[in-house]
Amino acid sequence: MTENHKLWGGRFEASLEKWVEEFGASISFDQKMAQYDIEGSIAHVTMLGATGIISKDDAEMIKAGLETLLRKYKAGELTFDVTNEDIHMNIEQLLTDEIGSVAGKLHTARSRNDQVATDMHLYLKAKLSEVTEKLENLRRVIVKLAEDNIETIMPGYTHLQHAQPISFGHHLMAYYSMFTRDSERFSFNVKHTDLSPLGAAALAGTTFPIDRNLTADLMGFSTPYRNSLDAVSDRDFILEFLSNASILMIHMSRFCEEIINWCSHEYQFVTLSDTFSTGSSIMPQKKNPDMAELIRGKSGRVYGNLIGLLTVMKSLPLAYNKDLQEDKEGMFDTAETITVAIDILAGMLGSMTVNKERMKSSTQKDFSNATELADYLASKGVPFRKAHEIVGKLVLECSKKGIYLQDVSLESYQELSDVIDNDVYTVLDPYNAVKRRHSLGGTGFDQVKWQIEAAKAELG
Repeated sequence: MTENHKLWGGRFEASLEKWVEEFGASISFDQKMAQYDIEGSIAHVTMLGATGIISKDDAEMIKAGLETLLRKYKAGELTFDVTNEDIHMNIEQLLTDEIGSVAGKLHTARSRNDQVATDMHLYLKAKLSEVTEKLENLRRVIVKLAEDNIETIMPGYTHLQHAQPISFGHHLMAYYSMFTRDSERFSFNVKHTDLSPLGAAALAGTTFPIDRNLTADLMGFSTPYRNSLDAVSDRDFILEFLSNASILMIHMSRFCEEIINWCSHEYQFVTLSDTFSTGSSIMPQKKNPDMAELIRGKSGRVYGNLIGLLTVMKSLPLAYNKDLQEDKEGMFDTAETITVAIDILAGMLGSMTVNKERMKSSTQKDFSNATELADYLASKGVPFRKAHEIVGKLVLECSKKGIYLQDVSLESYQELSDVIDNDVYTVLDPYNAVKRRHSLGGTGFDQVKWQIEAAKAELG
């Protein structure tokens, strides 16, 4: 029987077998929180010294040791050991190696339960700031691209069928709106992340005269959790992040799907930069939109991380359970996935070539102007349902003849309805069809300009 030398090993007579120890350890992934673990410990020991729970000399020695570890970590000089299980015990052991047994006073009045929760709050708060900054850059790229393409005409689609001609700038600004809502969701996420669990201890608080407001202030949190049980067991802030990230990935995936289509030979609406494309090992002509496809594919892993944590949390009794070790990898993976994906999408959009004439020509040999003709008849007093029927029958007839609405003679139009005049051809022109749609939020050029100006004001 091997003696247990863990920091928590006093109650145990034997050690874990190595393979069991490795199964229970989290240091392989939670070392990503090393900086935040040290920063949280610096705040904690500062408070211990300020309240007289430990002597000021001890507090200063421990703080100096932690600052040394932080410098070494940033320099890549710290090595973590799986036998120390997690980041907290690794840092404590490293601190002991650095300054001796006085390091053991650091853990006074706290538990790994409130410690790990604190680390995750610090980590995610920093990531939320990074994500919103990157989203702001993406939104600026979209606004610039939209401004350059206000009068670029393209087919608008429903059911992937040509529906009505629209401004490409208008299409882009729809995604700007989506990403703006994403940014707002992440910003609200900060409210529930900006709470300090430190001082909740294992679950019930502590008998030591700690100052939780002081440690919250030192770490930059707005306030401590009000309830110690909630503080150590709450993972709502991570669930919110994973949910918000999943919605973001939906939007990026939809955009990438369109980019992938637009790059195809059938569309040829845009040409991606070589920087964001790859080739084929067998087909020399290929230029594949792999980065767009990867973003589309990585949406699945982000959704999976959300479902994984929802499943972990769904039946957990209060307060801490080892199940909660499974809350970190999905958070880390999602944070790393979305931050890179946002930059990739911004890079693709900022460097791609818009084939304006190709977009325009795709609206000239279709029936996407059919609604214009129906609206024209309605504006001349024909009931819209009757106008719809007239135009529908005309489209069918044109389809059989292999012609389009703008190819129909004025004489033939006037046989359909005597309200039709020569101005019908102006109405049927795709450019005019787009320009005239000036209802609030519509695709008319003035409305797209208004959307862009509003976006610029939002972005400052």
